[in-house]
Amino acid sequence: MSTSSCIGRFAPSPSGELHFGSLIAALGSYLSARAQQGRWLVRIEDIDPPREVAGAATRILQQLEQYGLHWDGEVLWQSQRHEAYRAALHWLREHRQSYYCTCPRSRIQQLGGFYDGHCRDRRLPPDQAALRLRQHAPVYGFYDRLRGELQAEPRLAEEDFIIHRRDGLFAYNLAVVVDDHFQGVTEIVRGADLIEPTVRQIALYQQFGWPVPAYLHLPLAINPDGNKLSKQNHAPPLPAGDPRPLLVQALRFLGQPVSEGWQDQSREALLAAAVTGWNSALIPLDNALKPDEMTTPFLNGSQQAMISR
Repeated sequence: MSTSSCIGRFAPSPSGELHFGSLIAALGSYLSARAQQGRWLVRIEDIDPPREVAGAATRILQQLEQYGLHWDGEVLWQSQRHEAYRAALHWLREHRQSYYCTCPRSRIQQLGGFYDGHCRDRRLPPDQAALRLRQHAPVYGFYDRLRGELQAEPRLAEEDFIIHRRDGLFAYNLAVVVDDHFQGVTEIVRGADLIEPTVRQIALYQQFGWPVPAYLHLPLAINPDGNKLSKQNHAPPLPAGDPRPLLVQALRFLGQPVSEGWQDQSREALLAAAVTGWNSALIPLDNALKPDEMTTPFLNGSQQAMISR
C-alpha cells in the first residue's frame, strides 16, 4: 500500500513501439515514483490519429509488462477524454483567455517562428481557425530536479500558443495539462526533448489555477549521427526475450548502480534493487556519445545507441 502522495506517470504516443529511448523515460519515471513509495500511472496519448500506428498501443502495454514496469490503476486513453478537453477549452473561452486565429504557418515562419499575437483582438469566428491561449502571465523558467533553474527563450514564453488545432484536433500542451491534473500527477519525469514546452504547460496550469507538478528531464539516448533515438528516426523496437540486459543498460545510462551479479537475479529482483538504490543525483546531465562504451548487441549501424555510463 502506497504511503506517499507522489504520483508519477509514463505517457507514450502510439506512433510506434517502445525503443531504448522510451525505456529510459519509462524506467526513470517508474523508479522515481516507486522509490518514493508512490503510484505510477500509464496514459496512452492517442489524440493524433494521422500519426498513430495500428496495434502500437497494445504492443506498448505488452512491452511495459515484459520489462516488469507494472502500472497502478487503469490505463488512461486520451481518445476517451475529448469531453474533458472541450470543457477546458470552454472555460478558457468563457474567461476570455483564448481567441481564434487564422494565421497560416507560412506567416509565422516569416516572423522567425514565433507568433506575434496578430489575431488577439480581431474577434474571429471559429470557422477554419485554430484556438490560441491568451498568454496573461508568461513563465520564463522553471526548476528542474536534475538540472536546477532553467530559463526559456522569452519569445517562446510569451507566445500565445495553439491549444486547439485548425484541423479539429486537441493540441498536446492542452491535453497533457488537463490529463496530468485529472490524474493528480505530482511529478513528471521525462526526456530532455520536452524541456522546451514545459514553460507553456506551467503557464497553462497557472491560468487554470491548478497546482504545478515537479519536473525532472532525463538525458536522451543518441545514435551515432547525433540524433536522439526516436520513432521518427527509425529506432528499433525493444527486443523480445530476456529484458534484463537492456534494463541493466538503461540503469547504467541513468547512472544508477547495478550489482555485478545481476545475471543471477530475476527481473523482479533487479527492479526491486533499482528502486532501493535509486538516486536522481547520479543521473548524467548530458546526452553523451561514448562509442567505446557501446554495449547494445541488438543494435547496429545507424541504429546503435551510445550508452552513457
